[in-house]
Amino acid sequence: MKKEIIHEELSGKIIDAAMEVLNDLKSGLDEKLYERALVIELRRRGHTVDAQRSYPVFYNSERIGHLLPDLIVDDTVIVDQKVVSAFNEAHTAQMIGYLAISQLDLALFLNFKSARLEWKRVVRQNKLESDLPDLHA
Repeated sequence: MKKEIIHEELSGKIIDAAMEVLNDLKSGLDEKLYERALVIELRRRGHTVDAQRSYPVFYNSERIGHLLPDLIVDDTVIVDQKVVSAFNEAHTAQMIGYLAISQLDLALFLNFKSARLEWKRVVRQNKLESDLPDLHA
């Protein structure tokens, strides 16, 4: 029995849009350029995209700061663009924190480092899906 993959259709559409951006811009640019292009492409495809939405962070009921995920797509998925040799544990740990604070269930890392898009899904801890590999190329 196949386990349900959280937001499978939407994450596929986000990845398709990222592939379009990478095919057009090619690899090796700054992360912010891919972010801006991805916002344009996702909106062109009918998605709502919030860039740098602020989430307050509290400790003992006192606000201590805020988190600013790169993109929130359709109020559902956090998207973080990277230009790195490989995803690492620090990237994943940061995204787990973003998911906990935002109460969203899924984050996608998109790596524009090479000519072939890589992505990684990070699922909020109480929403873990399957044991399928989460790094795709």
